[in-house]
Amino acid sequence: MNKFTKLGLFAILLATIIFSSCKKEYESIQSIDDAAIQTYLKQNNLSFTKDPTKGYYYKITAQGTGSAVANQDSVYYSYTFKTLSGQVFFQSTDLMIPGNYLGYTDRFTFNQQQFLLTPVREVLSKLNRGGKATLIMPSYMVFGKNGLSALNIASNENIIVDLGLYLESKRHEIDELEINKLISNNNLTLTKDPSRARYSIITPGTGTDAINLNSTIVANYTLRTLDGVVVPQPAQITDVLSNLFKGWQLILPGKVTAGGKLRLILPSDLANGMPLDFDIEIVSVTN
Repeated sequence: MNKFTKLGLFAILLATIIFSSCKKEYESIQSIDDAAIQTYLKQNNLSFTKDPTKGYYYKITAQGTGSAVANQDSVYYSYTFKTLSGQVFFQSTDLMIPGNYLGYTDRFTFNQQQFLLTPVREVLSKLNRGGKATLIMPSYMVFGKNGLSALNIASNENIIVDLGLYLESKRHEIDELEINKLISNNNLTLTKDPSRARYSIITPGTGTDAINLNSTIVANYTLRTLDGVVVPQPAQITDVLSNLFKGWQLILPGKVTAGGKLRLILPSDLANGMPLDFDIEIVSVTN
């Protein structure tokens, strides 16, 4: 064997050894994530199912007693996103319940960035209405190596999501749930109108002109969503009552006059498509 042949064989052998060494030392993010998730499950004595093709883990904690759902079905759902360490960084509430077609429940916006989280939709699709589940997504399915510093999410952070489908399937049913939750949380005493609006007359007013749909009213008001967030609006409005919220048209006549004050909570069909909470003061009434 000549010198050059020996050198060539040596070079090939050396390259093979180096390649084999590197291959053994390199570990994919998929395997790193999976090992971290399995360690978490073992340490907390948890039993989850691993999706055989996607690699996420899930556990159905309550199947639900309502109907099964398909992608074209409208659903109302809940979610709580947290890290494996337990840090909650994004969640829904019973006062502002998200709703969508099941097929679109995998779309989320975090810090003005949009993410497609397919496992969320896939796990929700396994539930009946009223069901609950917990999902663990590997980091590469969520925020990846970049993390999300605005929400204190580190690089390659695995994410847990507690998910649920509400038993209610109609908007008016969800309105009732949300409004009742607001009343209960704040220990409010309100009258329920047949229209499903709730109101409390603080003072009926001293004006002599009764309000009707053709009345021009001047009103000071504050508008809030049910979670207490004030919606920016002009502090005062002047308009014919028939041009204003349907709920105002139903509740104001016969209950208040000029100088009157009330709190009014409207379901979505009497507001602008979502339940709203008003403080209203009638400044003047012109017929």
